[in-house]
Amino acid sequence: MIRIKSIKSIICLLLLSALLLLAACGGGADSSAMESGSESSGSTGEEKQPAPDFTVYDEAGKEYRLSDFRGKGTVLNFWASWCGPCKNEMPDFDVIYKELGDKYNFVMVNLTDGKTETVETASAFIKEKGYSFPVYYDTSGAAGAAFSVYSIPTTYFIDAEGNVLAYASGTLSGETLREGIEQFFD
Repeated sequence: MIRIKSIKSIICLLLLSALLLLAACGGGADSSAMESGSESSGSTGEEKQPAPDFTVYDEAGKEYRLSDFRGKGTVLNFWASWCGPCKNEMPDFDVIYKELGDKYNFVMVNLTDGKTETVETASAFIKEKGYSFPVYYDTSGAAGAAFSVYSIPTTYFIDAEGNVLAYASGTLSGETLREGIEQFFD
């Protein structure tokens, strides 16, 4: 009887661990329903929600702030190379970046904790896959914290003035990404 109870406990722990890991990676489903980043403010229409500023670095160590990208609509994506759902959406992000990267900013922020994810492992992943979008590294955790990122991938749409328009948590298909860009930036 004790042995069966132990096996049940182990199975429960394994299932719980799997669910937590799935939740940490955004579940893997396409987030076709995006959440609006602004709230209604009664008779004055919609209130704009400024995007919090943060500092990230490129592979060479050059510093960038989110506010540096004002002037064009920005697709802000938080990801990690160990995250399966992140890996699933990256080919679509790269295709759309190649098409629209001159018209809009793509800020692909790697959550670089220095243990699970390092600049070296993330850079090697990007090079191996041949992605051309710009990658920035959140080595301090400030970018993820500023946007309260609790699961990845998470994508934000930010207007040219630096206001959050909408976000999606979970994998975005190319179609959904394109629809978000058309809806919020065109």
